Amino acid sequence: MGAMIGAGVFTAFSPAAEAAGSALLLALALAAFVAYCNATSSARLAARYPDSGGTYVYGTRRLGPFWGYLAGWGFVVGKTASCAAMALTVVTYAVPGLSSPWRGVVAAAVVVTLTGLNYVGVRRSALATRVLVALSLVVLALVVAAVAVGGTPERDRLLPGGDADVLGVAEAAGLLFFAFAGYARVATLGEEVRDPVRTIPRAIGVALALVLAVYVVVAAAALTQLGPAGLAANPDPLAYAVSTTSWAGLAPVVRAGAVVAALGALLALLLGVSRTVLAMARDGHLPRTLAAVHPRHRVPHHAELAVGAVVAVAAATADLREVIGFSSFAVLVYYAVAGASAWTLRAGRLVPAAGVLSCLVLAATLPATSVVAGLVVLATGALLYGGRAAWSRRAGRGPAQ
Repeated sequence: MGAMIGAGVFTAFSPAAEAAGSALLLALALAAFVAYCNATSSARLAARYPDSGGTYVYGTRRLGPFWGYLAGWGFVVGKTASCAAMALTVVTYAVPGLSSPWRGVVAAAVVVTLTGLNYVGVRRSALATRVLVALSLVVLALVVAAVAVGGTPERDRLLPGGDADVLGVAEAAGLLFFAFAGYARVATLGEEVRDPVRTIPRAIGVALALVLAVYVVVAAAALTQLGPAGLAANPDPLAYAVSTTSWAGLAPVVRAGAVVAALGALLALLLGVSRTVLAMARDGHLPRTLAAVHPRHRVPHHAELAVGAVVAVAAATADLREVIGFSSFAVLVYYAVAGASAWTLRAGRLVPAAGVLSCLVLAATLPATSVVAGLVVLATGALLYGGRAAWSRRAGRGPAQ
């Protein structure tokens, strides 16, 4: 839950409502179904391969080195975009109405600051995660209470109308997938729990059910108060929804809660992406200088600086909705590789097959700019892999591994 309930819930409803209209809750259910299929596949793989690295490891073991590399590449670029989205969320809620150039500058400054904290070895502890989850839940409860008690909710807005269509629902589900990101992290704990084959799938199912329940209640509150058009028009939909009620004085509290959640998510994401870059650099898939570890702080400082620089540039130049779409595309590809890897386990192929198919469908129906950018970045990664493999063969080292 700590990996899922974060800044995504404060931002993803806006672009999703623009795509799905009044069918927002249907799109949310579809996103949750895809998440469940992918998380179940990851859990089965984690039980067999209890190693760190997630789908980077699973793809390599079950499908071959290229697919493991592609999953790792998709994770790095997708989560890098997620970092930019978290930074932009901080600015969107902290300084609403800030003009575009300055919004990017402030977001980049946020990234630089947190990169510096990571550089000197700051970590988000398990206690901090619990505090952030509790804070997020309290803020989300305030949003629901403000609408229920002080708002003017219209229940008819919950029913899909003529503004909804299949492609719009699929696009919205792909965007809402961003808000579920992190659900499979429990699958990487195979070495640390008793009876992982039984325990991990149950933990994933319970966590997803609880998070979905929270998201449905919050989405329903925002949708009944603002309607799909009002929800789509505001990049900070939850704070805006509260501001339209008689409890408008709580809007700054909601904004503060969103900022804290986004900062916590950004700190953890920068940490995770830099460690994946470290692993890929050690394997030779990225420049080996990125595997350098600081002698004093014991952190992969080259990887952290490189990731921080890329995220800062993305946050300074991209739009929040664009980075949400791009992140969703790359992460959906990542989990498609996970599903394909689980499918090779033979037993119980229906769920992995459903996960792969749904990932590809949702990825294809995302906004065209997100799809094109995602394909270009994935193709770039594939070309880099092919170039390295060709260089290795010429040097007499055999194929790249």
